Amino acid sequence: MYRYSNGQISLADFKQPAGMNLKESNRWVKKAQTIPWLEIEKRYAALFTNRKGNVAKPLRLALGACIIQAEYGYSDAETALQIQENPYLQYFCGYSGYDDEKPPFDPSLMVYFRKRLTPEVLGEINEMIVRGAKERQEKEMESKDDDDSDDHPGACGNSGTMIVDATCAPSNIRYPQDVSLLNEARENAEKLLDVLHDPADGKKPRTYRERARKDYLKYTRCRKHTAKMTRKAIGKQLGYLRRDLDAIDGKLSLGKALTTRQTERLDTIRTVYEQQKYMYDNRTHSVPDRIVSVSQPFVRPIVRGKAGKPVEFGAKLDISVVDGWTRLECCSFDAYNEAGKLQEMAERFREREGHYPSRILADKIYRNRENLSYCKEHGIRLSGPALGRPKKAEIRDKAQDYRDECERVEVERRFSLAKRKCGMGLVTAKLRETAAHVIAMSVLVLNLRKIQCAILRLLTYLLAIFPPKEKWAIVQ
Repeated sequence: MYRYSNGQISLADFKQPAGMNLKESNRWVKKAQTIPWLEIEKRYAALFTNRKGNVAKPLRLALGACIIQAEYGYSDAETALQIQENPYLQYFCGYSGYDDEKPPFDPSLMVYFRKRLTPEVLGEINEMIVRGAKERQEKEMESKDDDDSDDHPGACGNSGTMIVDATCAPSNIRYPQDVSLLNEARENAEKLLDVLHDPADGKKPRTYRERARKDYLKYTRCRKHTAKMTRKAIGKQLGYLRRDLDAIDGKLSLGKALTTRQTERLDTIRTVYEQQKYMYDNRTHSVPDRIVSVSQPFVRPIVRGKAGKPVEFGAKLDISVVDGWTRLECCSFDAYNEAGKLQEMAERFREREGHYPSRILADKIYRNRENLSYCKEHGIRLSGPALGRPKKAEIRDKAQDYRDECERVEVERRFSLAKRKCGMGLVTAKLRETAAHVIAMSVLVLNLRKIQCAILRLLTYLLAIFPPKEKWAIVQ
């Protein structure tokens, strides 16, 4: 069950011990004032349909802890300790006063926070924060004086610029190799066989685990791996794994049972064996929905074509940037063509703003015939040259192309900041839903950082206009 909190308190009402003087100018105090906690709490309370049971932790503590973790990259245990020791973080998380006697929650609750705050819920929270920030803006956006700008309303009533791009959020897994993956699957199968075996049933089925381990170490300790050596090592590990799976099937046929988690792991091991056996028999290196991690079977290889990292292993995502505000448009652990998401992003823009954007800045991969036809139909200018060979009489506006390319770089800056500072660079969550939460939370923290920077610029502007009148005493 869930119980509503008392709402936002001012820093003056925050109970502080003698000698402690918290400042209003602190970034966490400012950040707490920019988040619509009450509106978000109504959405969060709807997740708890049961009116009985233990009272859940308040929204401000759950969301605040996730924001702090995304901001600093703390572990679950370190996040709880930092909140316990820092009065500013306690104020941000909704404490009524400073209390360092015990941690705010058990670190294991962070997993439940991430499961409850799904990407859909975080998307709604992100919209609330962006909408509130726009309403609080006292200064209107300065309109461009350039007559060629596409930000002015066009003939169809379109206005605004939407910048879109896709990237990969890599997961924290070991670089997958067939031999090491089969060895890990074999070791997990041996553990499951140990769980199923009862000494009263007689002798344990032979698994040759020591010989399999020696064969694996002999291959990994070799400096150079030829194709023949690799194929031979894969064949041996496939044989050992097949024997283990047959022994497990024999135990299960006798009425033995596994837990839900162990059954899921066994299904993953079977899939790994089938995929590796298919590639071994057909002498190929690709298979649909290839598993690259036994512990995280939902992770897929994402081909990005980047220098130094042609393939990344994690979730693929699309974001859009409008007036500096970032939104997560699509996130999937399966590879997809980002060009197919452009029309959906444009329609969501129309639902938010009431009109289509006047231009969309994107990579050339988005410029296919379907998207060009769609943009032409709705009066949207999609950046970049036309498809095919340039016509002889065609005169390209190189200045406009240069401006479009310069403005499109903003989405790359968003990716860079999200990966360096907001936790998208290496997703350490182990579950599918918690990994998706980390990605969505990094986008939310991006917008909070933008709001904080806007507040600092406004304070700097006001101090420049109205300098403090103080009498300086000159010591001679």
